[in-house]
Amino acid sequence: QVQVVESGGGVVQPGGSMTLSCTASGSSTATSATMGWYAQAPGKQRGLVASITKNGNTNYANFVRGRFTISRDNAKNTIYLQMNNLKPEDTAVYYCNLGLGRYYAQVGYLETWGQGSLVTVSE
Repeated sequence: QVQVVESGGGVVQPGGSMTLSCTASGSSTATSATMGWYAQAPGKQRGLVASITKNGNTNYANFVRGRFTISRDNAKNTIYLQMNNLKPEDTAVYYCNLGLGRYYAQVGYLETWGQGSLVTVSE
């Protein structure tokens, strides 16, 4: 069974930093899938913040580029989201996702969500 478990989150002041982590478990084929972080602010839809392939290719939403960094440790099946220069508008529940709803050979379509981590940026 494929699972992802997040850690991190909490309250941080504007301009501060925070790191989220997410560890996947399951078959080696599944855990090598592309992983990403989504954010859902109050009253808004969930949207992709950043993603990373098993080879380390990354993609970022425009509003976080230059402030957030996604990284991956394949040996630990873990991804990280380093968030710097946080702004109040970054306040959201951040969800880790394994697979991003894409098709993978030997696995099929894969989209497994973490439990969500609340990040609050406030004085």
